[in-house]
Amino acid sequence: MSRFSVVAAPSLPRRPVREAPMGASPTEPPAPKVTFRPPPVNSLAEAGLTDAMVDAIIFKYLLGVGSATGAKVAATLALPHPLIVERLADLKRQQLVGYVGSAVMGDFTYTLSETGRERARRHMEESMYVGPAPVPLSVYCEAVKAQSITLEKPDELRLREAFSDLLINDKMFATLGPAINSGRGMFLYGFPGNGKTSIAERITRCFGHEVYIPYAIHVDGFIIKLFDAEIHEVVPTPRQGLLKPEPVDERWVRISRPTVIVGGELTMDSLEVQFNSTTRISEASMQLKSNCGTLVIDDFGRQRMNPVELLNRWIVPLEKRFDFLALANGQKIQVPFDQLLVFSTNLEPKDLVDDAFLRRIPYKINVPDPTEEEFRALFRMMSKIIGFEHNEALVTRLIEERYKKTGRPFRCCQPRDLLTLAKNWCQYRGVPVVLSEENLDFAADVYFTIL
Repeated sequence: MSRFSVVAAPSLPRRPVREAPMGASPTEPPAPKVTFRPPPVNSLAEAGLTDAMVDAIIFKYLLGVGSATGAKVAATLALPHPLIVERLADLKRQQLVGYVGSAVMGDFTYTLSETGRERARRHMEESMYVGPAPVPLSVYCEAVKAQSITLEKPDELRLREAFSDLLINDKMFATLGPAINSGRGMFLYGFPGNGKTSIAERITRCFGHEVYIPYAIHVDGFIIKLFDAEIHEVVPTPRQGLLKPEPVDERWVRISRPTVIVGGELTMDSLEVQFNSTTRISEASMQLKSNCGTLVIDDFGRQRMNPVELLNRWIVPLEKRFDFLALANGQKIQVPFDQLLVFSTNLEPKDLVDDAFLRRIPYKINVPDPTEEEFRALFRMMSKIIGFEHNEALVTRLIEERYKKTGRPFRCCQPRDLLTLAKNWCQYRGVPVVLSEENLDFAADVYFTIL
């Protein structure tokens, strides 16, 4: 039976009905959905841990800090204080640790004996991992299944909220919406500068809600670090009323659904579990870190590997929604492949991959150049953001002189870039930040010199 509890998400204040797109009926915001929460554990067996696994981390921690209270040891391992006190008492009976003083609330300060230090050094040779006790791989797989993006079916209202800071026309929404709702992979392709990466970065927002992931997982004697502070955004644990936080298993961390973006630096090695031969600690692959979220392969086709090689690596995971990863000893483990895989490229998909793979990526979405009307709207939007008072006459002059006369296509990034250069010109010269022919011409001359 599952250890995890499913509870109703806290009620949110009722928001007003948003105006629906032309031709559609007003839509109420979606009702709060259920969320996943790992309950606290009452024993090491319930936590999927053995005495030896917990003792090894205790030994290494005390070896590094010299001495610590039972409460501090428990906080480091993210396990309940009584369970850690029980283990420390057993280690004291074995004369592997000893007291060096008392602490508050009947606690003690512990340190290693000489025999304990020798034991700790042997554990360090096996792995230098010190931190929250790991969660069994099987339990992690169960958690991913309970929080899968396939359980979320974002509608048009959710999409418009997620993309509210971007200018996306109704035609694009009509294509992008079903692709995101499907929870399957997609290609975003088109000329550079039209917002493919910006769109990909916001896709995860459509799935809403936070998820829980363990700091680390263990399988067959290996500890794999999963939580990555550079990728995972921690969300404070919700409080119940005005008293104390809801009880959870502290080995898990509550994060926003992750968005992992990798570009030209992507290699085949980063798609496998990374083993550090110095620390003897394993690091999760990009797929594992992006589970329950979005994995964006930016600038696809310009990686240091052949695109076909990369795509062949993912044919089975895309079809089956699970992957096989190799541990340091060569053993293969099955892990969830539960993310929306987005390929963002400036190239035509058909020029990169064959029909067999395109069939597994059902949505191929072209991100086109903006129309003149959309280009003007972007200028109005970005003028406010960057700090200029919008001047429609200057935008008309820019379009006539720099676009229509030269046959230059519009790009979504250009209003932002030109206005930023104009603002830099004003700040450098110490003049008011006001849009003028002079600073806009300077920006255009600099920006379009080579282009």
